[in-house]
Amino acid sequence: MQNISFEYPSWFLILCALAGLVVALLLYYREKTFRDQPRGLVWGMGLLRWLGYSLLAALLLSPLLRYLQTDRQEPVIVLAQDVSESIGMETDTAAYVAQWEALKASLSEKYQVVDYTFGAAVTPGGALQFKDKRTNLDAVLTEISDVYGSQNLGAVVLATDGIYNEGTNPAYRNLQLKAPVYTVGLGDTTQRRDLVIRRVFHNKIAYLEDRFSIQIDVTARGAAGSNTRMTVSRVGDSGSKELHTENISINKNDFFTTREVILDADRPGVQRYRISLSTIGEEVSTANNRRDIFIDVLDARQKVLLLAAAPHPDIAAIKQALATGKNNEIEIGYAGKFQGRMADFDLVVLHQLPSLKKNISAELSQLQRAKVPTLFVLGPNAPARAIGQAQDLLSFKGTSGAKGNDVSARTVPGFSLFTLSEELRQALPKFPPITAPFGEFTPGPGATVLLKQRIGRVETDYPLITLGESKGVRTGVIAGSGIWQWRLFDHLEYGNHERFDELISQVTQYLTIQEDKRRFRVSLPKNLFDENEPVQLDAELYNSSYELINEPEATVLITGPEGREYNFAFNRTSNAYTLNAGTLPVGNYRFLARTNSGGEDLSYNGRFSIQAVEVERYALEADHGLLRRLSDQYGGALLFPEELASLPGRLEAAGTVKPVLFETVNTRSVVHLKWIFFALLALFAGEWFMRRYFGGY
Repeated sequence: MQNISFEYPSWFLILCALAGLVVALLLYYREKTFRDQPRGLVWGMGLLRWLGYSLLAALLLSPLLRYLQTDRQEPVIVLAQDVSESIGMETDTAAYVAQWEALKASLSEKYQVVDYTFGAAVTPGGALQFKDKRTNLDAVLTEISDVYGSQNLGAVVLATDGIYNEGTNPAYRNLQLKAPVYTVGLGDTTQRRDLVIRRVFHNKIAYLEDRFSIQIDVTARGAAGSNTRMTVSRVGDSGSKELHTENISINKNDFFTTREVILDADRPGVQRYRISLSTIGEEVSTANNRRDIFIDVLDARQKVLLLAAAPHPDIAAIKQALATGKNNEIEIGYAGKFQGRMADFDLVVLHQLPSLKKNISAELSQLQRAKVPTLFVLGPNAPARAIGQAQDLLSFKGTSGAKGNDVSARTVPGFSLFTLSEELRQALPKFPPITAPFGEFTPGPGATVLLKQRIGRVETDYPLITLGESKGVRTGVIAGSGIWQWRLFDHLEYGNHERFDELISQVTQYLTIQEDKRRFRVSLPKNLFDENEPVQLDAELYNSSYELINEPEATVLITGPEGREYNFAFNRTSNAYTLNAGTLPVGNYRFLARTNSGGEDLSYNGRFSIQAVEVERYALEADHGLLRRLSDQYGGALLFPEELASLPGRLEAAGTVKPVLFETVNTRSVVHLKWIFFALLALFAGEWFMRRYFGGY
């Protein structure tokens, strides 16, 4: 349907025709050039002139052509195939793939077919290889809903065994699917004799010389009266070593038990532990009788020296706070009597040192040479000059021998070196006063103030706790002693020492974290990867001015189990390096990265591990009940592989899979029609030819 409208009144067309007539009459009414020619020739040329000018004038009225356009959207049939390992273990994949491809070809003759494969991820048009380590039913249905929910979706065909181990239960989701969902039940729902390590609960991190727990859920079906032996072993490059064994008696056909195993973290690094059950005979699968786990054992022990001028309650309070960290080794010494090496410690706390009587210049020199982080706790008679020479975070002008001030703590807004809990922030102003040296305190240029002093009710800008770098070493200064009262008040007020312990822990943790000064560094997002997860390494190279560069080539050698080596070259980014090493076999790996900058060979080494993903092996009974609920929820039906050939007939018989017609009214200016141009060209060219031919020009 087409019609023409004008931006001006349509009766203006009469004026256009009259204007064209006037032009034609002016040219041909008294024309004498063609006096000897037939009269009809003059009338013909006049007619062409009239039509051309009338049409040209009509175009000035901006005529619009309105027309109805009909679009046809064919129905979309989405085929989604589960390609996880459990399908391959329970299905004759060769025969089934032929049936699936035949269904796809049959539907494609009449409908627009879109196919997906899914497992851990959803892939459009993926290969049917049945190797995915996980299954996420919710993800594929969400993808179909998001992409095709607003289109002419005719039907969804979901082929799976109903077993999912990622995502939520899709039966409880309200997805925007306005089409029937036909599920294809794969696998076997029969409960067969089997012994399974169902789940293993453990921490991913443990600390060296600590103990950790592993909780193991064991299930068995159809195995009443059987016995199995559970073994926990540590697997290394040189073989495996049994760490724990116990017998489990299965007393009923539907058996479940949880066993806890306590192990010692006696080796640093990522440790691989294998939990295995001896077979009970005639099991449907023995692959689920074993599970490997990886635990990263950290050697995070910190050696802390509390060096004091004399015995003081503060020493006990700090020691008890640091002892809450199981990996802190704390030693107490006294100035003039301590014979150890400062370089052997990760942190040294100097309580009321240096003092008027004990200068400890030798110890301070050792600390400076060894770059050992130091925390100064000042006494009321702290010598201002000696304190100023020992560090440059805090300076004060005081009088030797003067009585100290009783000061309370107040928090500083905007402190950003670390985060204090809200409970600690609320408690700090309530803590009792401690004794600070008398004088004026001034923070240094590299200092960050954690707490300030409040003298009585007067809030001052004098720092109470100051942190930062002093002479290239992380340093802290507590400008007062008597903090044992804070720990005691914390217990009296709140029933525990958590707030005081948090304060000391946060301060000492900040001081002991050392910045990596190496010019070539390699980092990994984590040190434990799944076997189906690519290993990503990122590297940074700094020049002598510590500016990022990436001109030199950087390589890495990854060595895996049994000494197998993988050589890679890093790819350059804008100013660094990156490498995707792909997926690697299960096991422990070490790497050595190398580069050369300015004639200097630089290297960086590290470790990571790959853990097996075997969740698809632990549940082999298909859940067709879930598939039936999904089909009922969306108006489809549960089918089986041998019924796939009947699906096109079902869809046609249902009569719901039809194309959709969309009608759109379009408006277009007549000026843009090409035939208008050619019509004008023909009229004016015809008149010009006739005048030229018969002697008019």
